[in-house]
Amino acid sequence: MPQVMVVARNFMDMVAALPAAKLDMLYDSAFICEAVLRSFPPLAKKYVLQMLYVSAPVPAAAIEEWVLDEYASKHKVAIDRLVQLRVFVEVRDRRKEVSYRMNNKFQANMQKYLVSGGSLPREPVPSSITSRLPTVTELENYALEQWECFLLQLINSSQVEKGTSFSSSMMRTFQRGLLSSRDNEAPKLSENGFQFLLMETNAQLWYIMREYISSAEERGVDPTELISFLLELSFHTLGDAYSLNTLTDVQRIAIRDLAELGLVKLQQGRKDSWFIPTKLATNLSSSLSDSSASKEGIVVVETNFRLYAYSASRLHCEILRLFSRVEYQLPNLIVGAITKESLYGAFDNGITAEQIIAFLQQNAHPRVIDKIPIVPENVTDQIRLWENDRNRVEMVLSHAYEDFPSKDMFEQCCDYARDNGFLLWEDAKKMRLIVRGEFHEEMRVFLRRQR
Repeated sequence: MPQVMVVARNFMDMVAALPAAKLDMLYDSAFICEAVLRSFPPLAKKYVLQMLYVSAPVPAAAIEEWVLDEYASKHKVAIDRLVQLRVFVEVRDRRKEVSYRMNNKFQANMQKYLVSGGSLPREPVPSSITSRLPTVTELENYALEQWECFLLQLINSSQVEKGTSFSSSMMRTFQRGLLSSRDNEAPKLSENGFQFLLMETNAQLWYIMREYISSAEERGVDPTELISFLLELSFHTLGDAYSLNTLTDVQRIAIRDLAELGLVKLQQGRKDSWFIPTKLATNLSSSLSDSSASKEGIVVVETNFRLYAYSASRLHCEILRLFSRVEYQLPNLIVGAITKESLYGAFDNGITAEQIIAFLQQNAHPRVIDKIPIVPENVTDQIRLWENDRNRVEMVLSHAYEDFPSKDMFEQCCDYARDNGFLLWEDAKKMRLIVRGEFHEEMRVFLRRQR
């Protein structure tokens, strides 16, 4: 079974993985503190607000009493998340009893933020300096076009114009995470790459940002500075212009990379240049469930395995080709069919039946979204059955042994292999046995001893 791609739920998973000293540095910024607070589950937010003006450690047993017994599991999740992000710091007394106190920097910044309201990360460029700024609708279309251009280049670089090629730093990121290449061959989608294409847009974005941050040190950039800037970017106002002169050298390089993905739009004035955040950027600090709920689907699947996608997008057509047979494309309609052959091709590329079903459900057209089930059961059952057909036989490297000099030696070898867990098959009549390949040397040593 192919390994399923793992994606961080949001930036906070990357923040939690930072060393304690780096994490404390991030809490120098009130915006980072607010972004962290936003990311918490409701119960964790409640604990933060209750502890915000408490300076002494609070016993863990006392906090447990704040919730009913039936919510013990949610309480554990909340506490674990608070500790992971070092908002709560664990304290143990002489009797080894656990208490929690708030991170001093986080506590001070949030207190100040609640009282004064804080200030914007940077002031927008006055309208008297900027030329005509794009509308929110134009920005949304721009972000969608850039993101689709990036995904199309992943699928097939020949489909994208030369002027849209990505920077070398971004391509190195994609090469490691989503593309694979052999000597003298053009890069191709890896197993992770195929799985990536079926994800929600925000999950795709967080995967790319995670890879981009993970590779920061290779580019001579401090990952903490990059995370701080990306989280700060989510507090900018959608559609406002911000001067590039307010950015550091690291931030200027990052903003140009982000523009290629559609997170910001760059504009050049007579004397100044500025960037304009799109919705992709302002959603960076929100959770996966919050930011993906408003997406309108396009796909209708019928009981006869016919598939209709109400879209004019080349990207949608190419994604559907990953697991279905696209028969024709009209100006605003893609018609195809889910077949055994098309699914086998998807399984070969590392896409699982559950990922295909999830994609069809998440992208269901509004006309069918309220149906139960959204995708016909006979279709989902058949997709799973076709996947199981391919997994009925497991290939195992093995070694066969025969021509034993006596029945006793054959049985001793079978017992030895069986007791150690590497016997795959035996035939007592013909005195043959097969063992796992990695234990071949152990079996040879045993046979020499018996002789």
